[in-house]
Amino acid sequence: MKALLETDFRNLTLYARGKVRDIYTIDDYLLMVATDRISAFDHVLASGIPGKGKILTQLSLFWFDLLRDIVPNHVVTANVKEFPEEAWPYRKELKDRSMLVRRATMFPIECVARGYLSGSAWKDYVATGQVCGIPVERGLRESDRLSHPIFTPATKSLRGTHDENIPFDQMVTLVGGEAAEKLRDLTLALYSRAAEHAEQRGILLADTKFEFGVVNGTIVLADEVLTPDSSRFWPRDHYKPGRSQPSFDKQYVRDYLESIRWNKLAPAPALSDAVIHRTQQKYLEAYRLLTGRPLAV
Repeated sequence: MKALLETDFRNLTLYARGKVRDIYTIDDYLLMVATDRISAFDHVLASGIPGKGKILTQLSLFWFDLLRDIVPNHVVTANVKEFPEEAWPYRKELKDRSMLVRRATMFPIECVARGYLSGSAWKDYVATGQVCGIPVERGLRESDRLSHPIFTPATKSLRGTHDENIPFDQMVTLVGGEAAEKLRDLTLALYSRAAEHAEQRGILLADTKFEFGVVNGTIVLADEVLTPDSSRFWPRDHYKPGRSQPSFDKQYVRDYLESIRWNKLAPAPALSDAVIHRTQQKYLEAYRLLTGRPLAV
């Protein structure tokens, strides 16, 4: 199976290309297409992961549905047969990897929830004793569970740049106090619901990020939700604090790139066939465990 690295839908208007998604405009809607691109260390890698875009899309749809009683979302339909006629010539490429969504005015914030001490949070804790400026208990080890989930907002990066953690006060300056408090509360509520579901399925949700926008005056959940690209998923049965954890997410790819001593500058390297296959299997296993059903890609 060949990875889909880029779409070229010539009779549709390309709105943007992100690290993973190609976005087109159709009438008053956006058509979000998840490719098989994979990024690490703020660079899109030369290799894709076959079927990855389908996994991300189908898992996001699962979460959008599960969490809709907490906050509405921007999805109109993921059924290609219900897409506008302009998209019909591309039905084969779009199937299972695309969503027609409402246009939203997006908040310029990555809304991050952390339940465990890992990644940049662990590095920050070692250096400062805090996580993104938030005091937490002393004496924690890498991957320890926090006494309660914390909200650590970040600015959204442009392609090829790094998200920057910011204090809550700076978020208030950017979006206003009422919106900042609402987004914080929604983020923590979504994380708690998702973490509870995941743990029941044998997965620990270490951290994740959400994106929100406004449609007709209402805050909606947008973009992707709780995928291996935007979250740290750890197998519950192998959890052991005091070290980094085996995972179902792209930390495996980051670790591989560290092992080959890539300098994290362009051009990004290709992945070996073995790493591509193993990454695909990790994403598929995360989907199976979280949703309770397999996915054919």
